[in-house]
Amino acid sequence: MDPFHHLRTAGGEVLPVAEYQEEFDKVYAAASDTVWKLERAQEFHEPDVESWQAMMHGDWKRSMELLEDWRPPLEEQYATHAEFRRLRIVETPITPYLQWEINGLAIRVSTGEQVRVLPAGAVRDFERNSPVPELVIFSRSLCYEVLYDAAGGHTGARRVSDPQVIGPCLDALIRLYDQAEDLIAYHEREIAPLPPPATT
Repeated sequence: MDPFHHLRTAGGEVLPVAEYQEEFDKVYAAASDTVWKLERAQEFHEPDVESWQAMMHGDWKRSMELLEDWRPPLEEQYATHAEFRRLRIVETPITPYLQWEINGLAIRVSTGEQVRVLPAGAVRDFERNSPVPELVIFSRSLCYEVLYDAAGGHTGARRVSDPQVIGPCLDALIRLYDQAEDLIAYHEREIAPLPPPATT
């Protein structure tokens, strides 16, 4: 059975954005084990992020400058919290959003996050029913499926706490992460040489 499809169809409690963010912050602050994140969608809508806004308005230089503002708070976060490992699934051609995000992920790596990149073909066997979900896994008994609307806007998350559902997903995610490429190597080869994306 596809563990990610099983998780999508398993029981869970849906949390609105504010409630999810408050709970996430508390759980992350208390976490002692590695936190795992799976990111699949190639487009998100992030109007609350200044750097994203600048990118969408065609000001790539300003967007990249604003990303640098992330550095001090991220350094503090990763110095005081559990290890955070992210697997970013990528498709080609690279979307403007993904080009922007991977530049941001490079900053996250430089401040302590562990990020790897995997082409979408590597998860094809898990996507016969639907794309793999956006997940944050804190343990084998706590996982959040992060939820988005059709435009890629964040709408909250679904909390899942069944170890028989989460465990196989975590095992599969770890195997995929082990196959993946270091984010910095990918960024330098595939993203850094690109011209600013056309968004306007």
